[in-house]
Amino acid sequence: MTFAQPSFDLIGRVAIVTGGNRGIGRAIALGLAHSGASVAILARDGDRNAAVENEIESIGVSAYADTLDVTDRDLLAPAMNHVEQALGPVDILVNNAGSADISGGVLGQSEDGWDNAVATHLDAVMLLSKIAATSMRARGHGKIINLASMYAIFGAGGLPSYAAVKGAVVQLTKSMAIELAPHGIQVNAIAPGWIATEMTQIARDDPGWADFQTMLLARTPMGRWGEPDECAGAAVFLASDAARFVTGVTLPVDGGYSVF
Repeated sequence: MTFAQPSFDLIGRVAIVTGGNRGIGRAIALGLAHSGASVAILARDGDRNAAVENEIESIGVSAYADTLDVTDRDLLAPAMNHVEQALGPVDILVNNAGSADISGGVLGQSEDGWDNAVATHLDAVMLLSKIAATSMRARGHGKIINLASMYAIFGAGGLPSYAAVKGAVVQLTKSMAIELAPHGIQVNAIAPGWIATEMTQIARDDPGWADFQTMLLARTPMGRWGEPDECAGAAVFLASDAARFVTGVTLPVDGGYSVF
């Protein structure tokens, strides 16, 4: 039996990262670009999109950015078409766009907040994956990477909508992995832990959250917050041929938080 050297090379691949203009999404977009992929950013803030597009192009690969709210279903297929016209057929889809509604619990959860969480984290993931997978199936290969969360595993008393949809993302990932494997398409998820992003800034900087931060750092074996680029390595692995026999998994990137 010959040994196949693992390859993390993404040269010639085209990737989409939703919500790719900040935080984990930006880090993943840059990580894919550094591995050679052409990268499209689909996110709501045009100025931020342009800034990341420039960063990607400075690496020496092609980039494209389009202003998109993933909750607007009518815009999803056109956005995918625009990417393919600009960069070529999509090989890698990273469903990263998201937000957290800190409602304080079910008793304080608004219907609008719940609906937005479902539309952003679940509906958009399914719809974009369906569009991408249709194209990928015709070519016999593709990678879909969904962003889950450690709250897909643990309850979140103050963020019930977020925990519910992230749990659903894990199950959707498994279901799509089973369906699409015969077509050469792998579907996996990344479950970030406590990562230092704008979304978690209040927990890091607000004195009112000091006890909470002490608790989470004590529970994290690595004893610190994660950095966005530490999620990028997981995405590059899952997007690459090094992970060619990996599908249906949810990979924690949490410094060991989920071990307890």
